[in-house]
Amino acid sequence: MEAAAGQGERPTPPPLPLGVRLQLAGLTAAIDAVERSDGTVNRCLYSVIDRLLSARANPRPDGSGVRSYDFTVDASRGIWARVFAPVSSAVPLPVVVYYHGGGFALFSPAIGPFNGVCRRLCSDVGAVVVSVNYRLAPEHRYPAAYDDGVDALRFLDDAGGVPGLGDGVPVDLASCFLTGESAGANIVHHVASRWAAEHQHAAKSLRLAGIIPVQPYFGGEERTESELRLEGVAPVVNLERSDFSWKAFLPVGATRDHPAAHVTDDNAELAEEFPPTLLVIGGFDPLQDWQRRYADVLRRKGVNVQVAEYPDGFHGFYGFPVADAGKVFLKMKAFVESNRAAPAKSTAR
Repeated sequence: MEAAAGQGERPTPPPLPLGVRLQLAGLTAAIDAVERSDGTVNRCLYSVIDRLLSARANPRPDGSGVRSYDFTVDASRGIWARVFAPVSSAVPLPVVVYYHGGGFALFSPAIGPFNGVCRRLCSDVGAVVVSVNYRLAPEHRYPAAYDDGVDALRFLDDAGGVPGLGDGVPVDLASCFLTGESAGANIVHHVASRWAAEHQHAAKSLRLAGIIPVQPYFGGEERTESELRLEGVAPVVNLERSDFSWKAFLPVGATRDHPAAHVTDDNAELAEEFPPTLLVIGGFDPLQDWQRRYADVLRRKGVNVQVAEYPDGFHGFYGFPVADAGKVFLKMKAFVESNRAAPAKSTAR
């Protein structure tokens, strides 16, 4: 049942720096230019935009001491990953596996804002970050992105570490965390559930110690109060773009109540050993009602859940130079440190 269109006051968006407003305008214009009403993507135009927005891996450390490089997971499916790591570390570092946003249909680890987020994850959280390039919809619908996400973890587990790091950067795969925003955070949830159910006990060395879904992309046939109240007000996400994403990703003919989207009811399956969760919610994100319901479902199923809310946060805000972005990374650091496994042997590859 849909909420009444007039329910709730339409708030005034928080003031944003001019540079952020210009970035958001350019990003949403690019999205709208390539997404077609039939649920397909203009890949020809998208390839041009992708080249303009992408950043190359940089093996030389930047000002914060972070270097980056790419490695192949499965060439036949185009799955690869970008690693963000310090030049050296005296102690084993946790591994954060990151899944980028883009409504399941757009972008890659090379896109500027995601590249920047991963650099901050590495420097601010103190972790080796592995950003996964998964197959995109609608050419590769559900469950392709989930399959690729799980297979990236299996690849790391089989390798016994992160390829290309060398002995100077030891890692602790028993302290592996998943994070990502938007569609990437949706992938985080489903990959974590599958890993906990099918691989956690059989894995050689990789153990999921926790997940950090940032403003996950969940939904349903219902139009929630926050979706209607923030329609035309909040940047990045609106009903039309959300509907496109689900149409592109879900099986042909499926509704938004498909289990991939609608995880927020007590009938949704959840592995018994689902990991501790830090959920990030923004007050100017139209999807916030779905995200709060998600937290409630996890709690009712016995999962250890922390919720970090940022009243002025728009969808994807932590990837931009806004006041609350730094607070998110500090919260992530505290969560990782408090959920790390007991000290174990270091591994590097």
